[in-house]
Amino acid sequence: MKENVIQTKSFEFAVRIVRVYQYLISKHKEYELSKQLLRSGTSIGANIEEAIGGQSKKDFFAKLTISYKEARETHYWIRLLNRTDYLSLDESNSLLNDLDEILKIIGSIQKTIRNQS
Repeated sequence: MKENVIQTKSFEFAVRIVRVYQYLISKHKEYELSKQLLRSGTSIGANIEEAIGGQSKKDFFAKLTISYKEARETHYWIRLLNRTDYLSLDESNSLLNDLDEILKIIGSIQKTIRNQS
């Protein structure tokens, strides 16, 4: 079976997000922003999984769109956590680089689907 790149990358990103969440609550005692990051950052992969199991192309596209929106939200929380000194520039840039790659892949899949319609 061929590897699904977006499925793998979004899952690995979710693992990183869980670890960042654990770090933020243990080291900084930060519970509000980190919870937002946890929800949106893990939702990306969860919605991709739902898209893969979609009933139709329309369902697949809808779940993929939700995943893209969750990735954009995650982008916001990472930048905010950096600007408020909860994440270092290196930490946030590393996460943002992975996230930008995920956004590009999702965007490319969406474009391909639109062009097929």
